[in-house]
Amino acid sequence: MTTTYNIRALESADYQFVASVVDDWWGGRPVRALVHRIFFDHLNASSFAVGPSDAVQAFLIGFVSQSDPKVAYIHFVGVSPAARAGGLARLLYEHFFNVVSAQGCTEVRSITSAVNTGSIAFHRKLGFTLLPGSGEIDGIPVSLDYAGAGQHRVLFHKAL
Repeated sequence: MTTTYNIRALESADYQFVASVVDDWWGGRPVRALVHRIFFDHLNASSFAVGPSDAVQAFLIGFVSQSDPKVAYIHFVGVSPAARAGGLARLLYEHFFNVVSAQGCTEVRSITSAVNTGSIAFHRKLGFTLLPGSGEIDGIPVSLDYAGAGQHRVLFHKAL
């Protein structure tokens, strides 16, 4: 049996639920500050959710660059542990690709931490390439201190 999911625009009303669960979804890692309310209130034209506001199953926060309107950026994606392996992250990414492509974007960028091997593998499966960095960790190119001192990041690029 195939499950059909309703992808909808991320809304201000989604913030409270997402903020209350996102750290748990990341195994207790403190990531809540990365899903700041501004994304839900003001930068949500190309951000999406699956599930009702009081029980979001998955969400994607993304936007079109104001500096370069040909570039879209995926800032944060979350999937409830209970809904993982169901293809929701892939579904949200593909929906994002379609939406921003229709707006004239020709590439998508994203980042992750060097230790997030699951994210690196996921992005590669979706056709992202790793951009060269200023260093390397375990054979993976990283941009050293990208998000502050000691905060190294893997940078991704995907042509649309």
